Amino acid sequence: MADIAGLAASAAGGGLFGLVGTIIGRVAGVVEARQAQAHERARWAHEGEMQKLRAEATAAEREADLRVADAAGAWAGLSASMAAEASIGESYRWVNAVRALTRPMLTVLLWAITSTVFFAADAAGRDGIVETATFAATAATLWWFGDRGPRREVR
Repeated sequence: MADIAGLAASAAGGGLFGLVGTIIGRVAGVVEARQAQAHERARWAHEGEMQKLRAEATAAEREADLRVADAAGAWAGLSASMAAEASIGESYRWVNAVRALTRPMLTVLLWAITSTVFFAADAAGRDGIVETATFAATAATLWWFGDRGPRREVR
């Protein structure tokens, strides 16, 4: 009987020890799964943030490309305008006088518009409108009055 009791105690002890080992293994598996899930969540959050930053960088790059394209178009228009102006010959004195007064009057008007917009707009409205009006007024001033001397022949 002692052998049966010892055998039963060994079986119960081994079973209990095996059960405790299984529980410890399962708990460790749950802890590892939670750690893996936390790691995956952190990785996906990081990937999401990186994707957001890439999208912002791409948008900023596209905006810069559009500004360069706009500037290139503006300079092409300026070149065409200067070529058209150069092709106009002398005319009646009053026509030349009106033509001579057009640039200064338009320049004063552009600077008046720029000043009015600057002082009338709120901070948010100033950014785009004033930037555009300042570009126009500065371009007009420098183009119209930048090189007004007589043309010299290059030999």
